[in-house]
Order: sequence, then structure tokens, then C-alpha cells
Amino acid sequence: MTSDPSGDQPDPGANAMTDRFRSVGENILDALLGDAPEWADDLGDHRFSDRLTDHSAEADARRAGVLTDALGALDEIDDLLLPAADRVDLEMLRNRVSADLWQLTELRPQAWDPLVHLPGDALYGLIAAEDLPADERLRAIAARCAAVPEFLATARSRLDGGPGMPRVHVQTAIGWAEGVLGLLGSGVDPLVAQVPSLRSTADDARETAAAALREHIGWLRSRAETADADPRLGARDHAARLWYTLDSELSQDALLTRAESDLLATEEAIAETASDFAGAPPRPGQVREVLDRIAAEGATAEQTVRPTCEQALEHLAGRVRDLDFATLPDHPVRVIPMPESRRGMSVAYCDPPGPLSPRPERPTLIAVAPPPADWPAARRESFYREYNADMLRELMVHEGVPGHALQLSHAARYSGGTRLRRALLSGTFIEGWAVYAEEALQEDGWCADDPDRNRRLRLVQLKTRLRMIINAILDVRVHAHGMTESEAMSLLVERGHQEEGEAAGKWRRAQLSSAQLATYYVGDQEVSAIVRDLAAALPGAPRRTVHDSVLAHGSPPPRHLRTLLGI
Repeated sequence: MTSDPSGDQPDPGANAMTDRFRSVGENILDALLGDAPEWADDLGDHRFSDRLTDHSAEADARRAGVLTDALGALDEIDDLLLPAADRVDLEMLRNRVSADLWQLTELRPQAWDPLVHLPGDALYGLIAAEDLPADERLRAIAARCAAVPEFLATARSRLDGGPGMPRVHVQTAIGWAEGVLGLLGSGVDPLVAQVPSLRSTADDARETAAAALREHIGWLRSRAETADADPRLGARDHAARLWYTLDSELSQDALLTRAESDLLATEEAIAETASDFAGAPPRPGQVREVLDRIAAEGATAEQTVRPTCEQALEHLAGRVRDLDFATLPDHPVRVIPMPESRRGMSVAYCDPPGPLSPRPERPTLIAVAPPPADWPAARRESFYREYNADMLRELMVHEGVPGHALQLSHAARYSGGTRLRRALLSGTFIEGWAVYAEEALQEDGWCADDPDRNRRLRLVQLKTRLRMIINAILDVRVHAHGMTESEAMSLLVERGHQEEGEAAGKWRRAQLSSAQLATYYVGDQEVSAIVRDLAAALPGAPRRTVHDSVLAHGSPPPRHLRTLLGI
């Protein structure tokens, strides 16, 4: 806190400015949450659970006015009079509002992206919201189901009047919408069983939503063949999306140059490790042979994926404790099959309790997607080779402990002057910590008494590092440099050593998203540097002390974390 020149008394002006910022910040956050009910539910704020986001043109115009006014109000805050924590929160909120306004008025995905206009997350967020009583969830689900016909009618109106849809987005939207149909059945049935008095209300609302979804799926299919818009953003829009997503000083060109240099270095490292594992001099093709051997020996199957992940998490909790790596929060973690309405973007994700929930009883969920049932047998087998037992163990380091599940549990315990830090999460920090955790754990080994397992996991970790670096290259080259599918597949399969099916999924993801794939690489670079610099600033401090300090400030962008840590 700023003090007067004598250093004895607090500065009344600073106190007043802090109070003003906190009031303004809370009001802006409330406006953002009320305008995005699905996001609010995801954060554990269920005040708007009976609504769906209004994507009409009229709502967009009103939303743009609110965001513009919010930026004006933030510009009136003198950040020099704020404590460091509030100054960081101010910048995080400014970035979020600016990003929302840019997306709404410049990128305008509501006019061309059918994935924006699906109610799956709105329904799944309530189904998974174990911090709410079953009857409240069921009433909210019924209200949202009743709103689905108008919601999807608005979607068709906006998309038909837009510049055109990319085919990959339309095809993915069809799959997600079909997943929502399943969610209305198997997802909602357990809630109905708990509150049978609401069965009639819920069933009527579900049928209303299902009929509207079937109509919408038919409409999407009728547009699939003629959907020919380019999914690439272009260099200018991608640079803006990158800036808002990463909240980093790293430019588009610098990111690409650095990643392509690191790809060469990592290829050398995995070649040396594969040579050591094989007990033979390095030669072309050796890395792929060794990785294929590991994949074949540890190939999984539908019935073994979940138990392998659960056993890995149990082992990792003990390993992190034995290494005194970081404080393990006492919060349950559960592995679940990924809901069909969320499949198509990634193989796994970590879904923690909402950080704004007053009752965060729900366990952290790690969702893993099995291969789709309609995949040919050869492609399913490819999936199980790619996600072999050792790769699943590595995946649990990233998604579980000491990666996302541990970091997000620490973040949920942060308490500042406002809710802002708990609501505004930096993907750069979150993914960066998880990648850093993978690499840091490998330095100690998966276990203390099994060198062969450690060597295998080291090779798999280097393969995931190749994937992480290639993610960033792919993101920039696809959206800013027009990379073709054949070029992307060559990069993923030949230099990333990925199975054909995995590479095809990543190509799809690169088209469906932008900037998010770069968060892993940039985040790892920045978080690793922070840990290194903090350890140097605290000579002799135990590693757990350093890690707990890095994790004690929520999930801010790494550049702001440096301010909070004073390094």
C-alpha cells in the first residue's frame, strides 16, 4: 500500500483509489458473468443458471456498449495508487474486457462459427455442478432446455446472415450437437431419479430441447457440403488473438522462431535418449522404432484406459509427497469418460470445482475421451498405441498431479480484495505450469527404484515435448502462414512421431481453435524461467517452498506473477 512521505501513515488517496477499483472491478465482473451464464456456471456462480447466452444482433450491440463503458471506467483508475495485487487484477480485467470487445466486434465468431451456438456446455455445467442441490439443478436444466429452440433459431439466423462457415466447424458442430442429445438422456436421468417430483417438468423440457436440436442438426447437415469458408484467421487476426490469449510480450514471429529452434534441440535430445534406450548408436528411424516398441508393449484397450489413469494418479500423489515437490491439497480427483458433447478438441481435460462456488464440494474431474465408436478398427488401434500405458501416465502428470489438478487446487485457495483473480484464469500460466511439472518430475524419475520405467517415461515425456513445441508452430503456421494439411501431417507424424489418427485430430484442432495451442509452449518458457529466478532469489529454500510460492497467487499471466513475486 502506498504511504505518505513520512512513511508513518497510509495514503488516504491510495485507500480511496483501491476501494474505487475494487467496487468498479466487482461491478464489471458481475456484468461479464450475467452476460455469459455458461461461464458463470463453470466458475461456480449459479445466479444465472436459468438462462442461455443471448447471441442476437441486438444483444451484441448492447454488449459492445457495456464493454466500452467498462474500459472507460478502468481507464479512470490510477494504477500507481494501487497495491501490487490490485494492480495485477486491474490489468487482467482490462485484458479480458479488451479481448471480449475485440472478439465481439472484430473477429465476430458468432457470425461464422456454429460451435459458438450450441447449448452443450450450458447443460453439462449444471449436470456436473455437484455444489448445487439436485432439485435446483433440474429446474435450471429445464429452464435452459425450454430456451433451446429460440437459442438455436437465433444461431441459424446469425450464421445464415454471416460470411460463411468453415466445413470443419460445421462437421464438428454436428457431432457435438448429437452429443448434447445423448446428454439430455443419460446425463439428466440420474438427476430425475433423485427428484422424481420434477420428472414431468424435466421430460417435457428435454423433449422440447431434443426436437430443436434434431432440427438444428438437420440444418447443419444441409449446410455441410457448401460450407467453404477458410478456418484460418489470417496473420493480423491471429496476432491479435495471440496477444489477448497469451498476455505476453512475445510476438508472433519471435514465438515461431524460438519454437522452431527448440524443436531442433528437442529432436537431438530424444535421439540421444532413444540411442541409450536401444543400446545402439544413433541412426535414422531409431527414435520411431523405440517409441513404437514402447507403444506396442504398453498398448491399452477400452477397458484399461480408465484404470491405468487412476493407478497413475494414485502413484503420482505418493511420488509428489515423497519428493516434497509441492503441498498436496486434500481434494479428491476422479477420472471420468469425456462427455460426447465435449469431444473433438482434445483427448483429456481437467475440470476442477468452480472457484467462485460457495460450496466447492465437487471433486476435480479428469475427463478422458475414448475413440469414437464409429472409427474404423485400424484407427481405434492407432489411438490405443498413441495413448499407451506410459503415455497415459505422462498425461496424468499434466492433467492431474503435479499438473492441473494440483495447481488449480492451490489457485482456488487464493483470496484477494476482489473475486477477479479467481475468475480470470490465464491459460498461459495454467498450461505452462503443467508442462513445467512434467519436465520437473522427469528429472527425479517416475519412481526411485525402476530405472527402466524412468527411461521409458523420459522418452515419452520428450515425445510430449515435441508435441508441445509443434503445437505452437502449427498454431502460427496454420493461421498466419497458410500451412496446408499435408504440411501439418508431415510435421506431426515425421517430426512429432505421432500416430496418424492423433495427427489428424491435431490438424482438426488447429483449425477449430487459435492461440490456445501456443499456451503450452509459451507458458512453459515463462513459468520455467519464473521458478528458476525465484529459486535463485531464495537460495537454500526447499523446492516445495519455491513451488508453493509460485502457486499461491491464483492463475495470473506469468508476466504479472513476476510482479507479485517481486522478481
